[in-house]
Amino acid sequence: MANLEKENDIVLDVRHLQQHFKSGVGRNKVVVKAVDDVSFKIPRGQTYGLVGESGCGKTTTGRTIIRLYKPTGGEVYFNGKLISGKLSPEDKKLVHQGIQMIFQDPISSLNPRMTIKEIIGEGLLINKVVSNEDELYARALEMIKLVGLSEDHLSRYPHEFSGGQRQRIGIARTLASKPSLIIADEPVSALDVSIQAQVLNLLNDLKKELGLTILFIAHDLSVVKYFSDYVGVMNKGKLVEEGLPSELYANPVHPYTKALLSAIPVPDPGFEKWRGYVTYDPSVHNYPQEQPKMQRVSDNHQVYLSDQEMERFAKSAS
Repeated sequence: MANLEKENDIVLDVRHLQQHFKSGVGRNKVVVKAVDDVSFKIPRGQTYGLVGESGCGKTTTGRTIIRLYKPTGGEVYFNGKLISGKLSPEDKKLVHQGIQMIFQDPISSLNPRMTIKEIIGEGLLINKVVSNEDELYARALEMIKLVGLSEDHLSRYPHEFSGGQRQRIGIARTLASKPSLIIADEPVSALDVSIQAQVLNLLNDLKKELGLTILFIAHDLSVVKYFSDYVGVMNKGKLVEEGLPSELYANPVHPYTKALLSAIPVPDPGFEKWRGYVTYDPSVHNYPQEQPKMQRVSDNHQVYLSDQEMERFAKSAS
């Protein structure tokens, strides 16, 4: 990501992030390393796509960054300020206003007993962004129009809207505090394909219009490629490969990335019938002895490999 860093300042800097969960008791106690030594940066105005199969740790990464979970280890910097440790009331307010999250399920993320105006305004009142009802209404109206809905929608309730409209409302709530970083956690996975395109185009337009920085979490590789400036691939809590979409999708290096990309469906029945699929076997690595690390294969492409694996890759590429 070297070239991008020179051109833009860094909004989010994640360093060796860890999130471990314990389950069981006594001899049956197990530690699940949901996020295990993950590091990445997002320059201002860019979108970083975090992709991987269900259970790989990408959602936990996003929730740990926004402090819904207390990190087990590592550091998170937001606009140069450490936010993963103990925060003062002023810094907490800075984080709550500056980082917002779009959740996967627009139905469960909206309070069914609140009107749309109340849903958009709730965070504004808690963080004292507005001081009176007139300011709240004006901000809610501004946000609802920004996402393509109208003033009369403010007095309605979530059940009166379609799935795509509810996600637009979720986006309006996210934008109300005027954040500089948005964590979008599978924002279109619960929507129909045609509605997915509408919401993604809306997010893209808002990103350009408002200068937003986005951590885009998804399992759909095609969506991530379309929407992201930079892509990171996660597997079992670790970031195994990252790079520009043009490089990572055309020349994947890690065996897991190759397997993941080979699973993308192609709209050609004849090709699909005879195409070969790559399977990933973790036993191909000898990590306990070889000690892997993120290694740079080009200026904008890094892969989690041991030195021996890197040597084999260099020989095959030459």
